[in-house]
Amino acid sequence: MLSTKESKILIDIGIHPSDFDLKPFTNAPEVQPLDSIDAVVITHAHLDHCGLLPALYKLKYDGPVYCTAPTRDLMSLMLIDALKVSGGENKKVPYESSHVREMVKHCITLKYGETTDIAPDMRLTFQNAGHILGSAVCHFHVGDGLYNIAFTSDMKFERTWLFNATVNKFPRLETLVMESTYGGYRDIQPSRTDAANQLKGIIERSLAKKGKIVIPVFAVGRSQEVMLVLEELMRTGKVDTVPVYLDGMIWEATAIHTAYPEYLNSQLRTQIFQMGQNPFLSTIFKRVDSSEMREKICHDNEPLIVLATSGMMNGGPVMEYVKAWADDNNSTLIFVGYQAEGTLGRRIQRGVSDITLMDKGKPITIQFKMAVEIVDGFSGHSDRRQLINYIATLEPKPERIIIGHGEEHKCTDLASAIYKKFNIETRAPMNLETIRMK
Repeated sequence: MLSTKESKILIDIGIHPSDFDLKPFTNAPEVQPLDSIDAVVITHAHLDHCGLLPALYKLKYDGPVYCTAPTRDLMSLMLIDALKVSGGENKKVPYESSHVREMVKHCITLKYGETTDIAPDMRLTFQNAGHILGSAVCHFHVGDGLYNIAFTSDMKFERTWLFNATVNKFPRLETLVMESTYGGYRDIQPSRTDAANQLKGIIERSLAKKGKIVIPVFAVGRSQEVMLVLEELMRTGKVDTVPVYLDGMIWEATAIHTAYPEYLNSQLRTQIFQMGQNPFLSTIFKRVDSSEMREKICHDNEPLIVLATSGMMNGGPVMEYVKAWADDNNSTLIFVGYQAEGTLGRRIQRGVSDITLMDKGKPITIQFKMAVEIVDGFSGHSDRRQLINYIATLEPKPERIIIGHGEEHKCTDLASAIYKKFNIETRAPMNLETIRMK
């Protein structure tokens, strides 16, 4: 919540990746009453940033939502999918599809670099954050030049296969609020090139054993990056061509990427428009559009690759493939994204001999023998070096940096490192803590 004497702006309202019941503090006195909020700003479409936005409309919030056009489209897709997946698993979701429709009606979209007044004393400008399609650094110009604050939200300060690096130059900047998902001392990730080579080696080994490959992915971001790498590897003959099945919202999310080429990096735009090569439309990709097709894939004897949601294995169609192949030591599970504490993905990464899954509404325990591989370089988050480098190249230098969006020790560790290196005041606030800017 960013508030002045005249305005209250809510920035993101998400869910915990492993639990819909872990809600933001919507009952905090600063938030209530909801009609005192002038606007909601959504940085990007991942559910840990927008997962409870429809619930605000259920609670009778009636104000605007500011986001980029791709964020609006992807967010709608993800929220409807969350309803469908949770309904299939008998989980309670705190909103209905009518509230998603209400949310879309209230969305006001802005392009990168476009500035608009969102409250009596506040102007908003979005800039590219490099995290997923349409993800934005939110720059707030408070008062008549009185104060400037930027929220990076989730960011990637590196040119990736999909996007340019996070914008690091602003007209004015007094306070920066930034993420620290990989802000820990040892959080160093390989480059995109190293990640592609590592993935190539894993695929070669697994296909040589005639095994199946399952890659849990977020429908938005990681899946498209992995698709680009797989398409390039198979098109150039670096790995054998096998079917790549896309299950969960990946197909629809990929279609939205194709609809907004101006948000992709210049190299990919050139490939699509000038060379007539849209890697997303390659014939290697097959859409899984029914439970019958999923069942058929699970019983296929040939080697194949499945990209399926959810990325942290806390539900979704990926569970069906793991259920089918968990006891097959020729098959491989490849993690390409962050696994939050409390998720099945994190437990598997730590090494488990058996896992308990739901089968027709009943829990079943399966021996887990699949090979487990972790390819870190695909993350849409900046690692420790990139976060530090972002501050080093940031113009202008802020007076204060506030660290959030990370495990507690990573927030405090990164805050300490930035203070020591740059002598900038840093804070890693607790939940519900208030920081006075001026």
